[in-house]
Amino acid sequence: MTADAAAPKRPRKGKSSKSSQAEGKAVPFPTKEQVLEFIRTSPVPVGKREIARAFHLRGQDRIPLKALLKELEQQGEVDRGHAKRLAAPGALPEVTVIQVIGPDADGDIWARPIDFPEDDAEPQIIVIEDKKLDRPLAAGDRILARLERKDADVYEARPIRRLQSRAERVVGVFEKGPHGSGRLIPSSKRVKTEFVVETRDVNGAKQDEIVVAEVEPARRLGQPKARIVERIGRIGEPKAVSIISIAEHHIPFQFSPAALEQAETATAAPLGNRTDLRKVPLVTIDGDDARDFDDAVWASADDHPNNPGGWRIMVAIADVAWYVRPGDPLDRNAWERGNSVYFPDRVVPMLPEELSNGWCSLRPHEDRPVLAVEMTIDANGRKLHHKFMRGLMRSAARLTYELAQAAMDGNSNELTAPLLDPVIKPLYGAFNALLKAREARGTLELDLPERRVFIDKEGRIDRIEARARLDSHRLIEEFMIAANVAAAEALEKKRWPCMYRVHDRPDETRIEALREFLATLDFNLAKGQVLLPKHFTRLLEQAKGSPFAEMISTLVLRSQAQAVYAPENLGHFGLALPRYAHFTSPIRRYADLLVHRALIGAYEFGEGALEKSDPKDFAETGVHISATERRAAAAERDAIDRYVAAFLADKVDAEFQGRISGVARFGLFINLRGSGADGIIPISTLPNDFYDHDENRHALVGRRSGRRFQLGQSATVRLVSADALTGGITLEMLSAEPFDGVEFRSTPPSRPGGRPRGVKGPPRKGGNPTQRGQPPKGKAAKGKAAKGGKAKKRRR
Repeated sequence: MTADAAAPKRPRKGKSSKSSQAEGKAVPFPTKEQVLEFIRTSPVPVGKREIARAFHLRGQDRIPLKALLKELEQQGEVDRGHAKRLAAPGALPEVTVIQVIGPDADGDIWARPIDFPEDDAEPQIIVIEDKKLDRPLAAGDRILARLERKDADVYEARPIRRLQSRAERVVGVFEKGPHGSGRLIPSSKRVKTEFVVETRDVNGAKQDEIVVAEVEPARRLGQPKARIVERIGRIGEPKAVSIISIAEHHIPFQFSPAALEQAETATAAPLGNRTDLRKVPLVTIDGDDARDFDDAVWASADDHPNNPGGWRIMVAIADVAWYVRPGDPLDRNAWERGNSVYFPDRVVPMLPEELSNGWCSLRPHEDRPVLAVEMTIDANGRKLHHKFMRGLMRSAARLTYELAQAAMDGNSNELTAPLLDPVIKPLYGAFNALLKAREARGTLELDLPERRVFIDKEGRIDRIEARARLDSHRLIEEFMIAANVAAAEALEKKRWPCMYRVHDRPDETRIEALREFLATLDFNLAKGQVLLPKHFTRLLEQAKGSPFAEMISTLVLRSQAQAVYAPENLGHFGLALPRYAHFTSPIRRYADLLVHRALIGAYEFGEGALEKSDPKDFAETGVHISATERRAAAAERDAIDRYVAAFLADKVDAEFQGRISGVARFGLFINLRGSGADGIIPISTLPNDFYDHDENRHALVGRRSGRRFQLGQSATVRLVSADALTGGITLEMLSAEPFDGVEFRSTPPSRPGGRPRGVKGPPRKGGNPTQRGQPPKGKAAKGKAAKGGKAKKRRR
């Protein structure tokens, strides 16, 4: 119900409320529900005066209204903020301070409120940039903004003024200047300005050194200044790229002395009361570049007469909880990191190597402590029962995905031949049963290609390859999912605290927008029923082979909620599971370590348990490790972007095939085939026209020509520049596949290394710079001016 619907009908036009009352038609006093609905649906906090005006209340009604509002406040139905204005509980004030997070894939600028309670779900704030600001907004900027609520937790912000410089600290490369001073070139694409470093603030930095600097308070005139506080490496050195990402994202990479000492003095775990699993032929199956082996698997046909075609499977996971106890130095360091971070040239581990690659790594033919679960499944992959145990195992072999798959395909070698019948074939048999269960559940099946970057000894990129997706990869995935489900079920049954892996249902607003867009392409998404993962998968199957397949896959992915860690179970939408937890990687994820400790406590397995009295901080820890997961993903992505940009730097002017992967008001994002690189085509370099951003159709549309550049279109582009420092790649559109009968083709510049036409020089007077493409030139410009009267001379 809207505010208008909540309020009683207004007097007819030409009659005031006063005259209506005089005629004996007094407006009835609103109910509590009507007032509450009006407050909750208002885009901004409201005061008593606005409420009285909306319901046509006068004189004598003000006193009962005041009492009603006080009652709503005491009952927690509304919050009273600045100037006694009322809003829904948890709503943000109309004017507040926000911090810019940065642009999303569509180029929209997002922000977060300052000092927002960590226990609450953080609202989403999209910023409408104001030309009055001295420079474009970037990550780290703090601004005073006026908010307007668009949905329950979605706001639109209009900046009032900038409050401070865009970042407290900035990472970049130092370039020495005359007289000992220099300048700092930021490594982040979001920071668009360079900084002056005075001689007194150089702190001994050398030419081309990677540094961390503190930004001085912004001044109205002159270039911003920075003071170097840390020197962390040199540009061009091996591992420089990962060093930049580590520094930019504040990833802890040094363990405390106490944690290192604890890891160095660790010893083998005794058998004690553990279950002896050393005769079970468990094997590890990992990538060929893996160094920590934290999971092992085994399967055998179930010989029970009541389970024909069924299987017994076991998943054994390194017992990290034996070595990392709650509150000890290793635990404090692991909590801070939250997870391991993987770069092409290095790993920043959650635990020191003495554990991650040593005592907690399931090396072949060495005794290792584990937490294991044995499960019995039927011929259709349904789990009949499970049993957890704390054991001691000895890996029979270290296999790679390629070796296991080759053996199953009939190409065994000396290592896999003896394991084929007793170990490998039963694993694939159980995997096929688990696949049936997955298909029956109807999971969300997104085909998301991954790329692998190979680095040579000099720290340069050697090649980029798409990661193969083998049945052996899916086998391990299904075994791990089964173990994760068993862990969540076990803790729930035991009424023990559990850190769930939660993937909520998609937001209805996003789904409706997706549904409307799909209708324009003659694709349908189920409506009028509860939306399930299988409905999305069915849509993706229908789109296969069509020109829109990749576009629809991208939009389906963007419509999904983000998976997080939380002690409250909301289920896992993507996997179509009512409960789910991460149990299988405690070497690299703190969430899994918490689940191990909970299982040890629930089953009374001994030392290293999570006590029932401990979970008071579970919610805070869930928020923290969800944030460290996002931080790691961003750092890994930025590092890959820089490596790829360095790889393409000597290919300027070359042509590439790609696909439009994002559309924003300021241009197009292009994903290049082969390398997987992402670049941008600025809107100012698109062909002669004014372009409007059609947000609902994910397109830029030319006003005069009707030319459309839309998400998912194939395109041929030219590489204009590739910046290895920031990872930024700029492209020029050469041709795009026909769409709606309009095709674009362009002739690249004749001079080698030339910039696209329209890039140089200031914009034309008037118009919206975010809509403007290349301006017409010469006679064409005069002709258009004579014809339409809208073309203006370009400023020189």
